[in-house]
Amino acid sequence: MPTIVSVGEAIPKNILKQDEVMVFAKELFSESFRDIGRLLNVFHNGQIEKRHFVKGMDWFRTDRSFKERNDAYIEGAVELGTEAIENCLKSDQFLQKEISTGEIDAIFCISSSGLATPSIEARIMNKLPFPPHTKRIPIWGLGCAGGASGLSRAYEYCLAFPNAKVLVLTIELCSLTFQRNDRSKSNLIGTSLFADGVACALVIGDDVDRTAFQKLEYSPSIMATQSTLLPDSLDVMGWEVKDEGLYVVFSKDIPTIVEGWLRPNVTDFLSEQKMKMEDIQHFIAHPGGKKVLDAYVHSLGIEPEMTNKSLEVLKEYGNMSSSTILYVLKRFMEDGRAGDYGLATALGPGFSSELLLLKWGA
Repeated sequence: MPTIVSVGEAIPKNILKQDEVMVFAKELFSESFRDIGRLLNVFHNGQIEKRHFVKGMDWFRTDRSFKERNDAYIEGAVELGTEAIENCLKSDQFLQKEISTGEIDAIFCISSSGLATPSIEARIMNKLPFPPHTKRIPIWGLGCAGGASGLSRAYEYCLAFPNAKVLVLTIELCSLTFQRNDRSKSNLIGTSLFADGVACALVIGDDVDRTAFQKLEYSPSIMATQSTLLPDSLDVMGWEVKDEGLYVVFSKDIPTIVEGWLRPNVTDFLSEQKMKMEDIQHFIAHPGGKKVLDAYVHSLGIEPEMTNKSLEVLKEYGNMSSSTILYVLKRFMEDGRAGDYGLATALGPGFSSELLLLKWGA
């Protein structure tokens, strides 16, 4: 089965503590909500401690045009995307020797937080020495589910081409979509939650000889995947496109939907593999927020400790949309022993879910 052998991150340099962002939000939203003090509790209840942004706080105090923000997205995406690819292919943690970009057959480039044509991976290919025939598969609009979906599509690619080495590059600069004049509760929640982050995973097919470069004794192979769309749920999360840019749509019902919908989704997926949730050692969950992680626990009947790594990523980085699950996966990569199973899950606009069954092997 196709195997994930390396994950690299690229972390934006500007660090904002949650209390700093909360003060900024209080200044901005206090005139719009009488109960602003109560609403600001979301900044602490979410348990996020800090986040990383491509721009410092002062940049967000001024009105910015859609063009200004999107230009900043392209600049940051190319810079951080290049860094994430290099960190993935040169990782001392996961690789015993560097893999050159010349060996890469395809790039799945995932994003939902900015627009670019030519797409971001084409721009990166002008900075790094990829072969000119490298296949480019840009995927836009999957939001928080994008990282897991990218891994699923890379899995399918490697099944078709078992000699392939494939990159899944996730680029999310969510902060640049911030709308100063949007005084909705969705924007307040988004201001408390979303962050910037970039990551890259290397997925290889079965016929690739990984003994020459794989450092870990055991790496997770992808055994099966499942994509699911919940009908008539277009208003749960996503973007509303207006003249000024992208306005966040973020329903307060997401944790409730997770509790009611995810369990049968997961149960059916695992039963097709003749497995149950009790057979899973590693729960690799995209941390959409603290309430979403709690909903995973309640819905699936798992021990809260199984979401600890997801919660650690949420505390340290916030919700980086599609990139977040790769940050979580990276923290699980070294934990797996031969025969361990992992379940990766992420939810996104649609409303949709992406599930992957992983197994650690030599």
